[in-house]
Amino acid sequence: MKKVILSLALAVGISATASAQARIGLKAGGSLTTLGGADAKGVSNKFGFHGGLVANLALGDVLSLQPEVLYSMKGAADSDNSKYKINLNYIDIPVMFQYNADGLFFEAGPQLGILASAKSTDGTNDVDIKESLNTIDFGYAVGLGYKLESGPMIGLRYNGGITSIDKEESGTTAAKVRNNAFQLYVGYMFGGK
Repeated sequence: MKKVILSLALAVGISATASAQARIGLKAGGSLTTLGGADAKGVSNKFGFHGGLVANLALGDVLSLQPEVLYSMKGAADSDNSKYKINLNYIDIPVMFQYNADGLFFEAGPQLGILASAKSTDGTNDVDIKESLNTIDFGYAVGLGYKLESGPMIGLRYNGGITSIDKEESGTTAAKVRNNAFQLYVGYMFGGK
């Protein structure tokens, strides 16, 4: 039964994709990130960068599906000592559902983050902290923006973590700490009019 349902879902997905207008593009921008959650105390915002590839598949006149693969700099700064920072680098894979209204779009969807590197720094020394963090970060994203049929786009997005980034080790309880980010970006979609 599972194979039948999976095969049917795959067939529907392939036929929807085949009939959909697909566009590929690039996007990049700045990020304002921090850590949230019950155990995220004494942290402030940190600036970073994000950028990568996007694909947009039209699912009708006003709906589209937009999977992305992005390199994202996240983390936080210490609110008492601005030299101390936690620098987290992720490969983020959001899958956004977009509602399009004459160029203006609203979007929401799940996001999977894969931790590429993690360091804490005091301004002089870097310490690798990747082993103490979860490799996978589940979250969500919501945003809005404007795109022209000819290709250019601009957007603002909020990314919120659902799972804690701290790894639970034997005999200890993981701290409840999640990634949060605001992202402002520009991009270009190829294959426009």
